[in-house]
Amino acid sequence: MLRNIDETTAFAMPTEKKEDQYLDGELLSRMARGGAAELRTNAEEVNHLNVFPVPDGDTGDNMCMTIESGVAALDKLEENASLQETAAVLSRGMLLGARGNSGVILSQFIAGMAKGLSNCEKANARIVGRALTEGVQQAYASVMTPTEGTILTVAREAVEYANARLQDNSTVNSYFHDLVTEMYRSLQRTPQILAVLREAGVVDSGGAGLFYIIDGFNRALNGEEIEMAELPAAGRAAATVDFSAFGPDSEMTYGYCTEFLLQLQTSKVADIEHFDMQEIIPYLESLGDSLVAFKTDSIVKVHVHTKTPEKVLEHCRRFGEFLTVKIENMSVQHSEQTVKEEPTEQADRFAAAAPVVQKKCAVVAVCNGEGMENLFREFGADAIVNGGQTQNPSTNDFLDAFATVSAEHIFVFPNNSNILMAARQAAELYDKATVHVVESRDVGAGYVALSAADFTVEDVNEILDCIASAMAGVTTGFVSPSIRDAELNGVTIHTGDYIGFVGKEMIASCPERADTARKLLDHMLASGEKYMLTVFCGKDADSAEAELLQGTLEKQYPNLEVYFVDGGQEIYPYIFAAE
Repeated sequence: MLRNIDETTAFAMPTEKKEDQYLDGELLSRMARGGAAELRTNAEEVNHLNVFPVPDGDTGDNMCMTIESGVAALDKLEENASLQETAAVLSRGMLLGARGNSGVILSQFIAGMAKGLSNCEKANARIVGRALTEGVQQAYASVMTPTEGTILTVAREAVEYANARLQDNSTVNSYFHDLVTEMYRSLQRTPQILAVLREAGVVDSGGAGLFYIIDGFNRALNGEEIEMAELPAAGRAAATVDFSAFGPDSEMTYGYCTEFLLQLQTSKVADIEHFDMQEIIPYLESLGDSLVAFKTDSIVKVHVHTKTPEKVLEHCRRFGEFLTVKIENMSVQHSEQTVKEEPTEQADRFAAAAPVVQKKCAVVAVCNGEGMENLFREFGADAIVNGGQTQNPSTNDFLDAFATVSAEHIFVFPNNSNILMAARQAAELYDKATVHVVESRDVGAGYVALSAADFTVEDVNEILDCIASAMAGVTTGFVSPSIRDAELNGVTIHTGDYIGFVGKEMIASCPERADTARKLLDHMLASGEKYMLTVFCGKDADSAEAELLQGTLEKQYPNLEVYFVDGGQEIYPYIFAAE
């Protein structure tokens, strides 16, 4: 299930350390770093707690990047920051860096905790308990249909247990001892609640990630020095600059993609809580386009395309000081994209330059693989967010994508069930357009829905109804190598086999990939109701094998329209979309 832990000793209270009566900002910061370090150490173990034995487990990585975004934000805090300031900064960093459903739930859990610690210079055990209760409530509220036996249950049961044991002499140490002890026990119970976990022989991966974070909190609280692994750079690695793309005689055509986080300062703003963003927005609109600007507590986030970034920075510094600043020459990015005929690593993975004239509807789609990206663009995607299995984009990635399109309504196709919550969280934060997050839980559903949608229709609800109707008729199947032995849905799986599944139903497992593909297709097409099949060939697909598969389909299903597409996607050699 998890590493071998003897809870009688692992969670024992140290006898030599003086117990903390209060949690303050410095202590919370140290605990958050401990939680991030402990999870980073065990991230691969959490990744492998996957119901399906597919090499796409990314819960550990998603939760790591989420909490590490919060820890990175803490680096900007001044010394002796109060508890409420520390909690708020940690929460904001995690909110923008949240990836995957477990990462979003984690960010909401910490956001609720931060709300419960507002107006607190420091907090005793009872206040901490109330704050974590608020965290549990906010985490549950963030999920449209909460499922027990998941990270939600682990958080709730642990907090309820620790709160029930609170006494007048309770300390922060005794509270977190109770919290992490029960969290471990609750995690071990998750297979008893969720049959799919029991069948797969694993505990809930999100719950495991939360356990390691709180275990790190507890260890740091008790004075343990947790070796901090080197954190990955926030976001993607910096791209190498092509100096030939913009020379002495080049003309600045596209301007600069300018982004920053601004900490409002009491010395410059009389009332930070009621700061009016109209102090910033109209002026920045006069300097550029693709503007997104919003305020969260005392932090302002700005993204704008402008030819005069110095004026943007000068104006905004009237109200505070910068936490982060990023300025990129979009003419260089556009030149690189033209030469390479592929998206650049950063802003040009969306569009080379956002349109100046606002249109009614725009589409943002998530996918990976050059062929898949080209296909989604061909069917009308205005911006592509690179992502999918093992590459879940963050809330901030979606906000960046929204900023590159100019439309009254933005339709988002997450195309992965583990990306939906980050897309929804971004939609709630974005106020420059009405954002509609489509419930496309896989790339097959998103592809068919986008190809069927008519965005010239005046009634937005009619567009959404058309999308929902198109997705309802799609069955998507996946072929993938197996990374461990398992028994699922009565299918015996051996490490190294190729497995085929639809949704959460395991269909086939064979040593040969072609055999698995044929069995999966026979299952998907058995009803005789499907009239069209799209086969997305991944980067690991074999062309000769695909030709044989196409021939088999033509003979066995003569009335079926079959299209083979070079998707270039990771993880899955074949994705089948039957409609």
